[in-house]
Amino acid sequence: MDNELGEFLRSRRAALEPAQVGLPDDGRLRRVPGLRREELAQLAHVSVDYIVRLEQGRTRRVSRPVLDALADALRLAADEREYLFTVADVAPAPARRPSLPDVAPQLRQLLDRMYDVPAMVLHRGMAVLAWNQGAAGLLTDFGALPLEHRNLIRLTFLDERVRALYDDWPRAARECVAVLRMEAGRTPHDPAITSLVGELSVRDADFRTWWATHQVRGPRQLTKTYNHPTAGRLTLDVQQFTVDTHPEQLLVAYTAEPGSPSYDALRFLLQVSGESVHG
Repeated sequence: MDNELGEFLRSRRAALEPAQVGLPDDGRLRRVPGLRREELAQLAHVSVDYIVRLEQGRTRRVSRPVLDALADALRLAADEREYLFTVADVAPAPARRPSLPDVAPQLRQLLDRMYDVPAMVLHRGMAVLAWNQGAAGLLTDFGALPLEHRNLIRLTFLDERVRALYDDWPRAARECVAVLRMEAGRTPHDPAITSLVGELSVRDADFRTWWATHQVRGPRQLTKTYNHPTAGRLTLDVQQFTVDTHPEQLLVAYTAEPGSPSYDALRFLLQVSGESVHG
C-alpha cells in the first residue's frame, strides 16, 4: 500500500528550518535537514509516536483538528493544506456542540449589578463568556474581539495591550499555562482547548517552554498587579467562584483593599469606564 501521507509529511518536515517556526537552536547536530519529529509533535500538540506512525504509514485516519494542527505547524500553503487533506483518511467529525455555553440571565444580571467590582464569567480554559463594564475597562473591550479571541490565556500571550498590563508578565503567563494544562487533562478531547494549545505552541516560544514543564493549577484566590494606562498601578485580589447551576463556569471578581492606593485607582477606573461607584 502506498504511503503518500507519510512521505508528504516527511518531505514538508525536512523542508522547514526550526528558526522558521521560532524554535531555538539547541546546539545538537542534526543528522537530517529540517524539523525533528519531536519538534513537529510539540508544535502540533500530538505525541512523537503518533508522528512516527503517520510517517511510517501505520495509521492513515486523522481527525480534522489534528490535520489542521499539522498543517499550521508545517506552515503549509493553501494548496499544500488541501493536498494533505486529500491524501489523509479524514476521520468523521463528532457531532458539533456549541463552542461556548450560555450564561444564565440571573448571572448576567448579577454582573451588571456589581457596579464597583470588575467581574466576568469564564468557561474552560479561561474563555470569557460574559463581563461587566468594569472588567472591560480593566482588561480589554471583549465585545470588540472576535468570539474565538475572547480568552484570557490567549490574550495574555498574543495581545500586546493585555500583555503590557501585567506588572509581572512571566508570572501571570506561567499561571495561565498551568491552568490550561489542568483543563487539557480534564477535557483532552475539547476542540477549543486543543486548538488554543496548538496555536500558542506555534506562536509563542515561552508558552512552548512552560507547557513542557507540565505544571498544573486549579482555580484559587490570588493577587495580581497591573500597570493600567488610565488608572496607573493597581494591585487587585482575584477571586474565583464556581457557579452551582453550571459547574464548568466561574465567576471571577477583582477587588482592592479598602483605603489602599489601588482602591482609589480602581474607583477612578470604574468612573472613567462609566460605572456608578458606591461607597
